[in-house]
This record gives sequence, structure tokens and C-alpha cells, in this order.
Amino acid sequence: MINNLQTLVLERRSDVLLVFLNRPKCLNAVNATMRTELSTVLSTVNGDKSIRAVVLTGKGDRAFSAGQDLEEAASFDRRNAKVWMEQTRLAFSAIRNLDKPCVAAVNGIAAGAGLQLALLCDLRVGDARTRMSQPEIKAGLGSILGSYLLTLYFGLARSMDLSLTARFVESEECLQIGLLNRITDANTLTDAAIKMAEELALQPPGAFRLTKRRYRQETQEGFENVFSAATECVREAYDTGEPQTVMSNFIARRGKE
Repeated sequence: MINNLQTLVLERRSDVLLVFLNRPKCLNAVNATMRTELSTVLSTVNGDKSIRAVVLTGKGDRAFSAGQDLEEAASFDRRNAKVWMEQTRLAFSAIRNLDKPCVAAVNGIAAGAGLQLALLCDLRVGDARTRMSQPEIKAGLGSILGSYLLTLYFGLARSMDLSLTARFVESEECLQIGLLNRITDANTLTDAAIKMAEELALQPPGAFRLTKRRYRQETQEGFENVFSAATECVREAYDTGEPQTVMSNFIARRGKE
């Protein structure tokens, strides 16, 4: 197991690997270190015969992940766009490329990049605290990666609703529209996700691998293209100065609370 991780905690429950996003003080917000560590950790799973499944969740009881770290993103300019999106592509690819089951235990808020991480998992289980959102537009950024994933899984109309309103979806609606596959009690959330992962792992592993590979093949061109589009949109947005202003104002307001 990989040691000296700064933003992740790894645990083993028998043959299930638990990956905890571990920045609870900032609601497990995603930064460059987390993107890199997710890529590093998850890219080793397929070759580890002792791991049959993965559960992805967040430390603390408030958030799976509140999304991109705004303090990091507020310091960006157009020159950071390519590196930012390439790090994101590698982290997202590490989840997509898993041949083994991967279940998200969505403990609280899953917004923006956090929602996207959850969507990339095979299944998602939440509880009454779960709230999901695609809020990039509120941060002065176009909803590019999130709108792609939402459209892929839930259709254009649902994607436009969530991306343009940036509203939070409560747990029951998440279940109704398919953002969650199951709701359970908060005290048993992780155990429920482990059980779901173990149930998936009972499938013949070769057939499971081939099925997941085919889903990747069907969507790979769009997945690659959306990062090119996102890079250009980030550059265009930062050229206007809008994201920097919006994010800095949000950080300042949060500091006064």
C-alpha cells in the first residue's frame, strides 16, 4: 500500500480497498496533490490481485467532496489551464480505467469535481445528508466536464437543469433521478458501499472487466475531447477575470463567517 499520502487515507477491509479523500477541514476539496495522488493510487489497483474492489468516500461527516479547491483555483490564470485539466484527466482516467468494481459512498456534499468523481464510479450510495450539485457556473467557470458526464449518464435536459441552475439536489431526488443508486442510514454508509462493491466483485472478473472496457470504448472519444474543450474554456474564462473575482469574493465572505 502506498505510504506518505497527503490528501488520501487508504484502508483495507479484506479484499476491498477504501480510498478516503482526506481534507475534511476544507470539505475534502480537490487540489493538485489530491488529483496526483488519486491517479497514483488507483492506477495500481488493476495489477494488485489482492484487491477485488474499491470504495471511494470522504473523511468527516460533512462532505464527500465540495469540489475544486477555490483557494487554489483563485490563484490560477490561463497559463494553468492545460496542467489543471491534464491532472484532472489523469485522475478521472484512473477511476474510469478500473477493471474492478468501484463504489462511491457519498457522505454529505458532492459538488463540482466531487460530483464528477462520484459519477465516474460504477455505483453510488448515499444517506439523508447527501446533497449533489454541479456549481461551476457560480464560480465563474463554464460547466464543461460536469455537463459532459451528466449528459452522458442522464441526458441533455437533466444536464442543463443541474448545470445552469447549479442547484443542490437533496438525497431523495438524487435517488429518483439516478445520481444515487441507493440510500442507507448514515451510520452504515461505508458498510453499505463495501457490501455493494463485494456484490459486484462476485461477478466473473473477466466478464466484468470486458464489460467495463466496452463502456470505456464507447465513451472514450467524448471523454478525450471534453478535456480539450475544458482547457480552452478555462483559458477564455480566466482571460475575462471573472473566475478570479468570483472565487476571491467567496473566499473573503467565508473568512468573515
